[in-house]
Amino acid sequence: MHLRRSGATAELRLDNPTKLNALTAGMLAEIERHCGALEMDASVRAVVISAEESRAFCAGADILAWSALSPRDFARHWVRDGHRIFDRLARLSKPTIAAINGHAFGGGLEFAAVADLRVMSPEATLALPEADVGIVPGWSGTQRLIRLLGEPLVKEMALFGRRITPERALSAGFIAEISDDPLARAREIAEALSSRSSQATEVAKYMIHAAVGEDRDAMIEALGAGMIGPTQDRAEGVAAFREKRKPNFSGT
Repeated sequence: MHLRRSGATAELRLDNPTKLNALTAGMLAEIERHCGALEMDASVRAVVISAEESRAFCAGADILAWSALSPRDFARHWVRDGHRIFDRLARLSKPTIAAINGHAFGGGLEFAAVADLRVMSPEATLALPEADVGIVPGWSGTQRLIRLLGEPLVKEMALFGRRITPERALSAGFIAEISDDPLARAREIAEALSSRSSQATEVAKYMIHAAVGEDRDAMIEALGAGMIGPTQDRAEGVAAFREKRKPNFSGT
């Protein structure tokens, strides 16, 4: 998993092409670490989520990585840790654009779903093939994807094993564009964000996430903290604490 920067754009890139960019525990840990770095870097205005060239954007979770786990560890660590890390990326304060340059299956589709905007290659397809190996989606495939794709399409993939074409994904609103070069287009979109207010886009993302239930409690409290932060009352309260005196709040 690589994190690269070009101007105000950062690129989070899957780098396991020999296994169709399948996700391992190490890659998940790197995603979480990179999210922390991105959140603290004020110079980054947008994040592109991409993958090394192969037939797949991401074929999902590496079966060899999880199949040796005990049922307990599979549920408590692999599924829960992956879910937490994907949620962390979904709730990044920076706008994110996924460049789906190949097939996105299972965990790979769930990975693409965390982005705020998605651009897809005309040759790529989307699928939830977990039932073929006796498991179910575990990284928000039956939760976040329902909000983004709708119940009927998710059922087609999860229950009946159907693949979704870019045209159907576009008509459903899951992707914003179909492009012969998704990565170049995603970079163009990210670059265009440099002329927009980063504070406005961040707050708008919080408000939209609160509306759809994406970490609603944290989003509401973050917005409240943003409102109270610039006030004189906050400054007076902190000053009084430091000076060990009673605060004199002005209501401004």
